[in-house]
Amino acid sequence: MKRLDYPVARERMVREQLVSNGIADPRVLGVMRQVPRHLFLGGDMGPEAYSDHSYPIGFSQTMSQPYMVAYLAEQLGLNGEETILEIGTGSGYQAAVLSRLVRQVYTIERIAPLAEKARNVLKNLEIRNVEISIGDGSEGWADRGPFDRILATAAAAAAQTSLLGQLRDGGFFLGPVFNGAGEQEIVRLTRSGRDYRLERLRKCSFVPLVPGQWDAGGGSEDRGRLL
Repeated sequence: MKRLDYPVARERMVREQLVSNGIADPRVLGVMRQVPRHLFLGGDMGPEAYSDHSYPIGFSQTMSQPYMVAYLAEQLGLNGEETILEIGTGSGYQAAVLSRLVRQVYTIERIAPLAEKARNVLKNLEIRNVEISIGDGSEGWADRGPFDRILATAAAAAAQTSLLGQLRDGGFFLGPVFNGAGEQEIVRLTRSGRDYRLERLRKCSFVPLVPGQWDAGGGSEDRGRLL
């Protein structure tokens, strides 16, 4: 694909994959038209970079399909002033989209080569309001909090109260979890003091978080679990 064709591909992606499936936030649609998805996949992917499916990025991880990236961004309900924590940097594409919708993005990736690759792409795009840490996302990033939003981009068995405690009052966690039937669903957990209001949004399919992070067998028992 010629370089000048990439904006055409992004416009088609927005029209055929996002708008046609109900994404309506004008800020989200505008950013999806701008961020060069192909750069986060590496090499010249051509039109495939903007196709309606996820892509493997190595280490058994994937980049979500464009619709899901836009859906999560829309469900975060952003106004531009937020500080957000993303758990699972992956390719860095979701963080790049969020960078144009919020004040500051902090993102954690446990796989160092993915984190370094994402850091390099973001640097080349001169995106300066994203900070990446290499580590266990289930621990959160307490010294950068509290956060207005916490977004998970891989499916966990439960949301840890120790992580949710890094939310500002009125902020919320958004992301995929496994329900009692073994299916994945995107949930929103909104903090109100020590209480959390649960909303179940939709079924989904994400790569699971690595065992030992958030699953029922990992972490210390005193962290507590919601869901």
